[in-house]
Amino acid sequence: MLKFFAPAIFSFVVMILGLGLDHFFPQDWFKGYLRFGWYLAAYIPVGFPVLKEAFKSILKGDLFSEFFLMGIATLGAFAIGEYPEGVAVMLFYSIGEVFQGMAVKRAKTNIKTLLDQRPDQVTVLEGNTTKTIKAGKAKIGDIIQLRPGEKLGLDGELLSEKASFNTAALTGESRPDSKEKGAVVLAGMVNLNTVSQVKVTTAYTDSKLSRILELVQNATAQKAPTELFIRKFAKIYTPIVVYLAIGICLLPYLFVQDYEFSDWLYRALVFLVISCPCGLVISIPLGYFGGIGAASKNGILFKGSNFLDSLAEIKEVVMDKTGTMTEGVFNVQEVRLQPDFKDKKILDLVNALESKSTHPIASAIKDYVGEIDSGIVLEEVEEIAGHGLKASVEGKELLVGNFKLMDKFSIPYSLNTTGIIYTLVAIAYEGKFAGYLTIADSIKADAQQTVDRLKSMNIGITMLSGDKSNVVSFVADKLSIPNSFGDLLPEEKVEKVREIKAQKGTVAFVGDGVNDAPVVAISDVGVAMGGLGSDATIETADVVIQDDRPSKIPMAISIGKKTKQIVWQNIGFAFGIKVLVLILGALGLATMWAAVFADVGVALLAILNAIRIQKMKFN
Repeated sequence: MLKFFAPAIFSFVVMILGLGLDHFFPQDWFKGYLRFGWYLAAYIPVGFPVLKEAFKSILKGDLFSEFFLMGIATLGAFAIGEYPEGVAVMLFYSIGEVFQGMAVKRAKTNIKTLLDQRPDQVTVLEGNTTKTIKAGKAKIGDIIQLRPGEKLGLDGELLSEKASFNTAALTGESRPDSKEKGAVVLAGMVNLNTVSQVKVTTAYTDSKLSRILELVQNATAQKAPTELFIRKFAKIYTPIVVYLAIGICLLPYLFVQDYEFSDWLYRALVFLVISCPCGLVISIPLGYFGGIGAASKNGILFKGSNFLDSLAEIKEVVMDKTGTMTEGVFNVQEVRLQPDFKDKKILDLVNALESKSTHPIASAIKDYVGEIDSGIVLEEVEEIAGHGLKASVEGKELLVGNFKLMDKFSIPYSLNTTGIIYTLVAIAYEGKFAGYLTIADSIKADAQQTVDRLKSMNIGITMLSGDKSNVVSFVADKLSIPNSFGDLLPEEKVEKVREIKAQKGTVAFVGDGVNDAPVVAISDVGVAMGGLGSDATIETADVVIQDDRPSKIPMAISIGKKTKQIVWQNIGFAFGIKVLVLILGALGLATMWAAVFADVGVALLAILNAIRIQKMKFN
């Protein structure tokens, strides 16, 4: 850290000694070339890097940069003999730059430490022996042995009967997460208790953690509207103040009787130093970066600072049911088969076909039926969005899905589903209705807290789902969600969200399934549940919630609102101080020291305000 401050420390010491010589020794001793050389020695370590950047900017065609303003103001101060003030401007500017660099580095380190938890090496089982290899060289199908305290390097399937993991790197939650055999485990999780074995299911570069890290690293490239406005504003504002400074220096010659060039030049230089927009240009991006860092620390990933702004303006949160407000962990409640199908064969066929799906219902059926019969050969397997699955078994058609699937393929059935509040899985075989299974899901522990907090923030809530209307209404009533719609196909969800946007304004949609990707894409802010969520939805979403907890939805909105508040505090504070000192400077009532505070002092205070969000708690 000392090496970053070394030029500023040297300049500060030499400047203070120079001020001492100015004060305690006669002016005829410490003047002329000696005084100029002394302060020049203080100026060069902090001033040369700025002048170098100004020269580079000019070569690129950007004449009116903040570096150009600082350069002409301080060189002008030297030209009229105001050496200490010229040094002070560059000195405090360089200190501000160091603090800014430290703040950005800290924010980046926080994000990287939280997310890039992948170990460089993994232990792979080869027969009865183990071999340590680079994590990037592990292949899909390899068996990784994970000792207590070790981090998992790749996504995989747990082969051990039970294991407990710390998922803080992914979710921000440090409490143990117990997994059972067959469960999905992700890169970055830390094994806690016993030696565990994991089968690699995803390549190193395609792991969920790798994609998340890439998203966060790219997030700063997506600029918020406020940030873009300030940068455009600075490009227009800077040349204007340069011309105003020239006017302040020269125009009074036409109107003032006792015109002194050096006095009016000094006023113009003060005006230039004050007008430098570096405080805004530095602190606003840093404010958004701090918001992204604070969200990442809590297991919420923003793909760009523009989505912090968008989420702060949300009027309505539209959410899916399964996997968002409910656990997405289903259990078969009952099986009702037609008389002609009362045997295990039909359930084995259903189990085999559902194994081709990633939907949580498939796991529930497997848990109920048992292991998949390897003798069943499925052909022409097709997933019909919003309906279910279709396949051919020995030339006979097999359909498994909702009752819309039965209607689509003109399968006759006589069943009143009105009073059933469970999810129904209908079955048809050889063109005949074979029966149905009822499957129940449980509401997430923090779902009610989520609804209550959104209501306290005056944000509307709507639940949309492809599940039965009865089931959706039951869950919505239990959580006091005012608006709910069920039996929706993906395209119908899209239409509903468009209607809600037209009525309410800005809308965020929260979902987790493949079917949710289209509606996530058309919402103002798409939020994906990153644990159980499908890859397509996570890729499409603007915000990813790592641990699937809906309570992170209002937390994300709070972070967006607080970030925007801090950014506008910085804008208001910087402009307010600058306008006041600009007027005083033009009137000759402000010195270069006041200009230093108005520029660099304001920048420092704005930076400190911007990084404050990283220490806030949003629980």
